[in-house]
Amino acid sequence: MKKVLTIAGSDCSGGAGIQADLKTFTAHKVYGMSIITALTAQNTTGVYGIFNTPAEFVKQQMDCVFSDIFPDAVKIGMVSVEKTIDTIVDMLNKYSPKNIVIDPVMISTSGSLLLDKNAVNCLVKKLFPFANIITPNIPEAEELSNIKILSSDDMIKAGQIIHNQIKTAVLIKGGHLENTADDMLIYESNIYWFKAEKINNPNTHGTGCTLSSAIASNLANGYNIYTSVKLAKEYVTKAIKSNLNLGKGNGPLNHCIF
Repeated sequence: MKKVLTIAGSDCSGGAGIQADLKTFTAHKVYGMSIITALTAQNTTGVYGIFNTPAEFVKQQMDCVFSDIFPDAVKIGMVSVEKTIDTIVDMLNKYSPKNIVIDPVMISTSGSLLLDKNAVNCLVKKLFPFANIITPNIPEAEELSNIKILSSDDMIKAGQIIHNQIKTAVLIKGGHLENTADDMLIYESNIYWFKAEKINNPNTHGTGCTLSSAIASNLANGYNIYTSVKLAKEYVTKAIKSNLNLGKGNGPLNHCIF
């Protein structure tokens, strides 16, 4: 069995974060492990509290995992503290894992920047270079590229700017687009589109976490980046179309669909 590690925050309501990651790993028939970077008090209506894990304890968790059950792929999500980012960078240098997917959790649903500028710079300059692929949504791609994204041409331009900065594959997710949910991948200087209709379902909590975890699972199972993204997109689309309806706000996906 292939092994996949998530390094991310916890969502106590189960829709996003490591909970979504572990469900996604199981759906893809890989063995899931988790390193918790933060505890959050949240549900489908919002985030009400965050308790960051001390960086030294993040290091201890990583040593325990890598020294015993070495992962075939790593997904990295919520890392909002500069010291934690530095610790993860040190551990990645120490153990040199392959197939690293980074979901840059930078912008809240309301559009607020979740990291201060120092942490953003640390993320971009120190952590991103380890990635085989990063998966920003449109607001995050705007922050990383310093351009406004209003069209598919803007997505390409932003993706090329980011790709040229960090020299890795970039998947810009189109869930924030008004009429479509098309994703755009820049991989080895080629541009690929993954077309999808806009699904009339407000229950999309944890979509980004789920997509990046599905990509990591597919990489662990031996697929290349293009095919990993294609299969992950299909999985997430089915999970949204399932129309699971839990909670009083924007509910989670049905991770059991495959």
